[in-house]
Amino acid sequence: MPAACEAVLEDIEDIVSAEDLKPHDRQFVRKNVFPKVRKRNSQKSVQADDEPPSDSIIPGVQKIWIRTWGCSHNNSDGEYMAGQLAAYGYKITDNSAEADLWLLNSCTVKNPAEDHFRNSIKKAQEGKKKVVLAGCVPQAQPRQEYLKGLSIIGVQQIDRVVEVVEETIKGHSVRLLGQKKDNGKRLGGARLDLPKIRKNPLIEIISINTGCLNACTYCKTKHARGDLASYPIEELVDRAKQSFQEGVCEIWLTSEDTGAYGRDIGTDLPTLLWKLVEVIPEGAMLRLGMTNPPYILEHLEEMAKILNHPRVYAFLHIPVQSASDSVLMDMKREYCVADFKQVVDFLKEKVPGITIATDIICGFPGETDEDFLETMKLVELYRFPSLFINQFYPRPGTPAAKMPQVPAAVKKQRTKDLSQLFHSYNPYDHKVGERQRVLVTEESFDSNYYVAHNPFYEQVLVPKDPLLMGKMVEVNIYEAGKHFMKGQPVSDARVHTASITRPLAKGEVSGLTEEFRRAAQNGTKWKAQPSAEIPVKTQLSSWMALQLPWQQEGGGLKILSVSLALLAVLVMFYYRGMKTE
Repeated sequence: MPAACEAVLEDIEDIVSAEDLKPHDRQFVRKNVFPKVRKRNSQKSVQADDEPPSDSIIPGVQKIWIRTWGCSHNNSDGEYMAGQLAAYGYKITDNSAEADLWLLNSCTVKNPAEDHFRNSIKKAQEGKKKVVLAGCVPQAQPRQEYLKGLSIIGVQQIDRVVEVVEETIKGHSVRLLGQKKDNGKRLGGARLDLPKIRKNPLIEIISINTGCLNACTYCKTKHARGDLASYPIEELVDRAKQSFQEGVCEIWLTSEDTGAYGRDIGTDLPTLLWKLVEVIPEGAMLRLGMTNPPYILEHLEEMAKILNHPRVYAFLHIPVQSASDSVLMDMKREYCVADFKQVVDFLKEKVPGITIATDIICGFPGETDEDFLETMKLVELYRFPSLFINQFYPRPGTPAAKMPQVPAAVKKQRTKDLSQLFHSYNPYDHKVGERQRVLVTEESFDSNYYVAHNPFYEQVLVPKDPLLMGKMVEVNIYEAGKHFMKGQPVSDARVHTASITRPLAKGEVSGLTEEFRRAAQNGTKWKAQPSAEIPVKTQLSSWMALQLPWQQEGGGLKILSVSLALLAVLVMFYYRGMKTE
């Protein structure tokens, strides 16, 4: 097996194996090359030449285990990478022990997430597994010591995951970290029509943009995802249409800041949402992802109308992070507490029953007891049904990491105090006895119930009746907990099915075009039936040059050209040997 290349490579085409001849060596041995004469009647000789060497590797047949940490944007990237690999022939497995390669898709928001990522790398290496790293950690800091010598695929390069995996399996270390651009303008990322394997066949996660317009002093994700880059509305609508044609009944729109969508391409979020609701079938729902206060302020009237639409969840995730203006200023959040309250108060008035989720950081550098008390008062005022409480972790390379830190014990106590306040109230008790319309999409963690959501994206547990999955039904609420309600389906209620199309099976690849199916079939046939006229090793090199349809923008032309040139030379030697006979 070739020795691993330790150098950081700009692209796949830059790979040179340790066993490959260098230009000087190739010139030196040229005069000693003689064509081998193959006798027609020596079948034994032909077979010996055609046997692959003992260390040969056939890419596209290995088992791959994929682990993703972090946000729904990261999960979407993981689904796309799984889909491309499966479409190319790799087997995606849930069993890490049996996998030949681990694809680890990381999150850089908090220290614990990176710690899990680092530990997984160590475990893979101890188990002699090949490793490919993805996500925000290696994109933001690719030269960290524990990433040395490992293959990395950047967050905007996920459409080239097959190439990176192939080369890693062969023993090379490859790093693709560049940005996608069109005429110098940064694009949102890889194409949206790539094959993917949805973690939940009923839920489509669509990244509407990448990056953001802010520069929060605590945020490491900005280092990885960069500035705002939005996908065109037409591409997003097409992706939604395709999803519904594949049996999807719920769409999640995600990004680092959905509220900023379109500002870089001359449009805005409400314009996108109105286009999307036109294609959502009855019985299906759309959920909008996180938006920061500054950008949603500009569109409050339109957003209220959209969130009242029957096929859009009346739900919005608006991180406040702190109720202290001085802390928000140190965070560079670009809004004040009054702005946040204006957004929440307006939406609560115009969208009755709306669910507002928010985030709070406890113990940000410089946060005083008085600052934290203001945050506690804000939570007490709004009693958020969904609250993400985060103890502050200084992330390397961020301005906040250089600020004077709040003592660890104080951060821990504030996190505990806020958690106790959050658990002191039950937001759903008053809903017991209500009749609600819910969409059933998944199974509960304990496998005892199916999980549904009502129009406010509040979690409702229903009986595990397979006939309910993917359906919109009416239930009577008979019990409420801190994070959920329980509902019993109403026998005489109408059941809505979002799409007449059967949902894809779990693990089935979405978005395979006929163009790709033909290419994949041809490639498989070529690999499975090697010609007796050409050595197997040469055929494998040529087969690997086959480019996937979504990669045929020129990235593989060098490999294809070199392979064809090598093939021509071998054929020439073969016919020269025939003449010698």
